[in-house]
Amino acid sequence: MFTGKPVWWDTANEFLLKDSLLGPIVKQYPDEGLVGKGDLFATFVNSIVGQQISVIAADAIWKRLKQKVGEITPKQISKFSEDEIAACGLTKSKTSYILGVANNPTEFLEPSFDSMSDEEIYNHFVSFRGIGPWTSEMLMIFGLLRQDIFSIGDIGLVKAVKRLNPDAVTKEDVLAVAERWKPYRTAASWYLWRMLDPVPVEY
Repeated sequence: MFTGKPVWWDTANEFLLKDSLLGPIVKQYPDEGLVGKGDLFATFVNSIVGQQISVIAADAIWKRLKQKVGEITPKQISKFSEDEIAACGLTKSKTSYILGVANNPTEFLEPSFDSMSDEEIYNHFVSFRGIGPWTSEMLMIFGLLRQDIFSIGDIGLVKAVKRLNPDAVTKEDVLAVAERWKPYRTAASWYLWRMLDPVPVEY
C-alpha cells in the first residue's frame, strides 16, 4: 500500500509538461519522480526531524537516529528513553512528539486512508501533538501519495514558485500560481523542490 510510483504520476507528468511555467523543469527529470515507501510511521518521524531545519541538518540527525534505534518502527523507538532519542540531535519537544506516537501507534496508523478525503486525513494528522499543517502535508505527499497537495508552509515551494513567477510576492500570490497545477499539485511540488535541490526531496 502506498509504495512505488503513484498510479497517477504519468498522467500528472503529461499534464505538467504542457504547463508554460513548470513544463521546462519537468523535461529535465524524465526518469525521476515521487516514490512511496509504504511506511507511514517512518515518514512521520522523518518529517518531525525535518521540521524547521535545513535538509543537511535533518539528514545528519536522521542517520544518527537510525544508527541508534535500527529500523524506524514504533516498537524499536519505544525501547528508548526520551534522553536517548534526544541525544541524536532532536529537541525535547520533537522527541516527545515521536515517542507519543511510537508508544501508541494504532490510533495514528489505523484509519482507512483510501476512503478518506484530503481534508479528513489532514484533520486526523493534525490531531496529534507535534503535527501541524506542514507535517500533515508531508505525510499526505510522501506517506500516502495523495495527488493534489501543495504546502504553502514549505519555504522551498514558496521560493521555487517565486523563481518561476517573480510577480508572486505574497503567499496568496503563490497559492494562486499553484492553482494552475490542480489536480496534480503533489507532482508539481516534487518538481518545484527538484528545481532547488541536487537530490530529490523525500521523507
